[in-house]
Amino acid sequence: MMRRAWLASALIVALATPAVGPAQTAGVARYVMPNGMRVLVREDPHAGVVAVSLQVRAGSSFEDPATAGMTNFLHRSMLRGAAGRTAEQIVEAAELIGGSVDASGDVEYAEVRGTALARHWAALLGLVADVALTPAIHPDEVGKERRLILGQLRTRSDTPFPFTYDAILEGLYASHPYARPALGRAEVITRVSADELIAHHRAIYRPDALVLAVSGRIQRDEVRRMADRLFGKLTPVPPAARPLPPVPVASGARRVLERPAQQAQIMVGFLAPGLGESDYAPAKVLGALMGGGMAGRLFVELRESRGLAYSVGVLSPPRVGAAPFVAYLGTARENVAAAEEGMLRELTRVRADGVSEAELDRAKAYVLGAQAMDRRTNARHAWYLAFFEVVGLGWDFPERYARAVESVTVADVRAVAERVLSRPTVVVLQPR
Repeated sequence: MMRRAWLASALIVALATPAVGPAQTAGVARYVMPNGMRVLVREDPHAGVVAVSLQVRAGSSFEDPATAGMTNFLHRSMLRGAAGRTAEQIVEAAELIGGSVDASGDVEYAEVRGTALARHWAALLGLVADVALTPAIHPDEVGKERRLILGQLRTRSDTPFPFTYDAILEGLYASHPYARPALGRAEVITRVSADELIAHHRAIYRPDALVLAVSGRIQRDEVRRMADRLFGKLTPVPPAARPLPPVPVASGARRVLERPAQQAQIMVGFLAPGLGESDYAPAKVLGALMGGGMAGRLFVELRESRGLAYSVGVLSPPRVGAAPFVAYLGTARENVAAAEEGMLRELTRVRADGVSEAELDRAKAYVLGAQAMDRRTNARHAWYLAFFEVVGLGWDFPERYARAVESVTVADVRAVAERVLSRPTVVVLQPR
């Protein structure tokens, strides 16, 4: 299950022109409140549930070594008490309306989210607002959450796949925030106080940095009125100045690590286009062509033909800045040399020889199918709407992105392969 979670990826974003006041396109209504907070409503009359995603433009990409992990720590602590409710009472309130509420911080955003039966949408929205706007952040509860996060960090360090992935990110990004996982660093989580978390909450929960997305059997005007009531008192505050992160430059180095493990892990990483770049869609198609499913080149060559891989694929999570493009492979210790050589050869071959039309068509279908499958529920629709909007590139990206994928050509894929797959950074984890 941990491996499956690591392989999940999201799809993201291009430009949208901001509007003031209500606007509606393709069944989604967009409303900008007087204080700058954005509200998106997707009406789905056929669904018996409603989903809410309240996202704030924060996360590990905005943190530095002294604050690494603070945003996720804050949001996990927010669930431990809000608006006079204890953690248990928050859970009970969500269950009484047939749903749940959760919160966490990620790389480009942080989120308070929830689902409920459609007839209880107002209670759900009120509960999400309570958690987001009036968290208790009590020192005793913060201490409990601290212990849980430190345990997660230890598990991550002790698990070969995420441990190797963290190492390849360090090789790709060095001092850039993308080098750090959203969970942060143990030394930061150990020392951060409840007062510091409260101050961080005040700093990031500005209306101009918030996006509320609601999807399900609801009426857009009712949601807009309730959003005005719940969030209208938020006062705009100028964001704190922060230095621009350094430009990432992949090390191009090869590292060999030793850990107790059942199998070796090999990862070969590159820096790929970020969201909004013109060759983002070709890069995603390239990732699917190399590592998407059982027809990907790496699977066919290294697992099916040569029997060198237990697992193989490509990770290419979306980032606003330069995104990681990581080919990974799990293998037996005695096969490390042959498997690494085979991965590097396939990554070089796609640059030199290009791709066929048949390969291109399969990879494009894989990308489009993955996006369609990921948007099957109202919870995912709400997440997509909020995420695309909160990063400043427009909620309606999936449709524009799909058109961009459909228009990708063989020449586009070869060009992005030549640009991206030129200076590999390699991490090999050997079983001790």
